[in-house]
Amino acid sequence: MAGERVLVVEDNDKNMKLFSDILEAKGYRSLQATSGEQAVELAAEHSPDLILMDVQLPGIDGVEALRRIRDNEHAAAIPVIALTAQAMHGDRERFLEAGFDGYISKPVNVLDFIDTVKRYCERGSA
Repeated sequence: MAGERVLVVEDNDKNMKLFSDILEAKGYRSLQATSGEQAVELAAEHSPDLILMDVQLPGIDGVEALRRIRDNEHAAAIPVIALTAQAMHGDRERFLEAGFDGYISKPVNVLDFIDTVKRYCERGSA
């Protein structure tokens, strides 16, 4: 990896550590946000290569944070992946319709997680 920056938006400390550790072990640089508001700020300020967005967050939820990121001209093109425990039939489609570029269900499968991150980071650098 070329040190792509991935913004991880997660309010659970254990999940945040797990996701950040996985990313850093694979050569990615992780930025961390624990709320939707913080995610919007960091996305605009740092223009990460990818955002992994928990959907259920304190304050504004992940869907609203996504809307605000898309409304910001400096962050609008950043791919945003829904990272959620909502894994019932139809949830994936619902999040894609809401504007997320992809979907990862929790608990994560590490190989699928890394594959998804790599795929979206490669799209941005192509």
